Amino acid sequence: MGDVTGRNILVIEDEPSIADNVVFALRSEGFGVTWRSLGKDGVAFLAEERIDLVILDVGLPDGSGFERCKEIRSNSDVPILFLTARADEIDRVVGLEIGADDYVTKPFSPRELVARVKSILRRARPDPVETDEPRVPARAFEVDEDLAQIAYHGTGLTLTRYEYLLLKHLVENPERVYSRAQLMEQVWGSSQTSMERTVDAHVKSLRQKLRAVAPDEDPIATHRGFGYSLSRGKP
Repeated sequence: MGDVTGRNILVIEDEPSIADNVVFALRSEGFGVTWRSLGKDGVAFLAEERIDLVILDVGLPDGSGFERCKEIRSNSDVPILFLTARADEIDRVVGLEIGADDYVTKPFSPRELVARVKSILRRARPDPVETDEPRVPARAFEVDEDLAQIAYHGTGLTLTRYEYLLLKHLVENPERVYSRAQLMEQVWGSSQTSMERTVDAHVKSLRQKLRAVAPDEDPIATHRGFGYSLSRGKP
């Protein structure tokens, strides 16, 4: 993987002691870092400056980090890493479904945080991979990687970031069965079993959108006890 240092990170965290540790750890690794203690100030800064990743606290004094994430996602696909003291599974699922890339639970080690940041940035801008065998998208789907869009039977689908990435991965690997853990690793970059419900939620949402285009078709197959695959379709 390529070097990701030198990227610009925005930290939105209201506790100075935590923010100081995060800023110091990131700058020590060569990142450019800006700190804002309020969500509204962070969002305003993001709208004006080029930022490669946002570290966003869930419990901000001027509103939920979840709501700030939705606000950011309305006009930006910048990677987002949540900081939270709320470690239960529901919060993890909700956070990922609204567009977060990863979750770090307080207390955390600065080394772990930096490792997560580097991993997210590498996934966001991966090194090109050459292959002698071009992938053949499943029939009825057209993937436009430049526009990050997918059409189904000629109809463009309105997809969230992770719906797009999940469907694209299945379309480019037709008939291959993936476990939930494998899909979490491939799409979200995490194989934590506590987050696998996120895959089910995204598959359910995708099926609804595909069914709206072709009510009689269900190209995403469920393999009970294992995971999902996508049908190649009729020749």
